[in-house]
Amino acid sequence: MDILIATPGRLLDLMSQGYISLDSIEIFVLDEADRMLDMGFIHDVKKLLKVLPQRRQSLFFSATMPPEIIQLSNSILNKPIKVEVTPVSSTADTIQQYIFFVDKGNKNSLLIDVLDDVKIKTALVFTRTKHGADKIVKVLLKHDIKAEAIHGNKAQNARQRALTNFKAQTTRVLVATDIAARGIDVDELEYVINYDVPNIAETYVHRIGRTGRAGANGTAFSFCDAEEKAYLKDIEKLIGKKIPMIDNHPFPLMDHNPPKEPKQQQGRSNFNRPKPISNVGGKKKYYGRR
Repeated sequence: MDILIATPGRLLDLMSQGYISLDSIEIFVLDEADRMLDMGFIHDVKKLLKVLPQRRQSLFFSATMPPEIIQLSNSILNKPIKVEVTPVSSTADTIQQYIFFVDKGNKNSLLIDVLDDVKIKTALVFTRTKHGADKIVKVLLKHDIKAEAIHGNKAQNARQRALTNFKAQTTRVLVATDIAARGIDVDELEYVINYDVPNIAETYVHRIGRTGRAGANGTAFSFCDAEEKAYLKDIEKLIGKKIPMIDNHPFPLMDHNPPKEPKQQQGRSNFNRPKPISNVGGKKKYYGRR
């Protein structure tokens, strides 16, 4: 064969069984290099590099360039040339960006409130974890909002089916992790929602770039809790502008200095939509999260 495309772990497995030899490899391409680090594949990659021919052409493809990737490339590549398609800090002018400050426990409630807007025909929602994506889907389905999750734990056919349904608008909300969202290209996607603010600023640019493509308009909402304010600061520094805040929503941030949760508590669902306590002048007032 001329070209072999493989995941690191499976490639090492086949090599150990004697089915594959890399002795004659001329070109080595590492795709999604940044995610290889995030997913813990870096050790497998280093094992592969040890058995590759010393004389070869190596190429790294990466949507973001965190310091770890730069360090890795400097240790592996010989006098590398850096090619950038677009600056990592650029966001399309056609994308309207907004921040909602909200307590972590009220993010589900805020998401449902935002999706009450009938103008949002479809929305791509980003979460930090696979488990978090599944939990959000369950909450949305309970509120009769058609939603599906797409992440690494889903089978390939399930991911493809979810994406097909989303493109056909039979699924209104697609909840995805950053890794699974790579390669998602949906025409006329108008809304991206960052349920979790990403801890890597470049990831924010990559996420919201799913909308506002080819000159079309797009909107990006981000739900920021107290612990994510530092991430937001990094994002605004990277993109060189202040993201407008929406403060007239029923779930404003109340706890600005929450105690850090014990490890065994992290990731638990705390869906607690505040209930209206009065209706004065036609406007409802709400309790915050208690």
